[in-house]
Parts: sequence; structure tokens; C-alpha cells
Amino acid sequence: MKNYIQPGNSISWTNEDVTGAADVASGDGVVAGSIFGVAKVDIPVGESGELDLVGVFSLAKVSAQAWTYGQRIYFDASTGLATTTAASNKLIGVAVEAAANPSGTGKVRLSAAFTL
Repeated sequence: MKNYIQPGNSISWTNEDVTGAADVASGDGVVAGSIFGVAKVDIPVGESGELDLVGVFSLAKVSAQAWTYGQRIYFDASTGLATTTAASNKLIGVAVEAAANPSGTGKVRLSAAFTL
């Protein structure tokens, strides 16, 4: 097929040098428009790097929340934490393991869906 580009399991993203921009560390969650991904490498402001869109990742979470297997997980870009609170947060996937309250991380299977 002449128009095939790539599988799309990861994408290249530029950490734009705009007001309030911050360096992204490998393993950090990134909201880029309607896309959520996990940085494969450190991505300093003004540089480009790959974001994984699929897979299971251990992500920093709201410590005071307990998660259940299969529960929808959202990402709060203002805190950089995964959460069970929908509100204005982006749906990123589901928990693939129960997580206790308190705990600092939880395992999430990314949905690779657009987080409209």
C-alpha cells in the first residue's frame, strides 16, 4: 500500500518552547492535544521524542485513590497524575491491577484512543 506510514504504536512529538513549557522525563505522561502518550525518552523543551500510545505502564497516581481491575483511568495534566476522576481529565485506559489507597503508582493499559 503506497500511503501506509507506520503502525502508530508510538508517535514523534515536539515539546514546544512556549510559555510554561517544561522538560518531560522518560516515563512521564504527556497530553498533546487529544492524544495521550508516555514519553519513551527525556524530551527537553524545544526537542522532539517518541511517545508510546499503547502498552501497559506503571504511572504515578493520586495516592489517596484505590483502583480496581478494569476501572477507567484518566490523566490530570495539571498534576501529572493518573486518576479515577473523570471531570475534565483525559481518559487514557484501564487499570490492569488493583492499586491500594495509599499508593503512588498504578498499572494502566493505555487505550490509544483519542482523548476528546
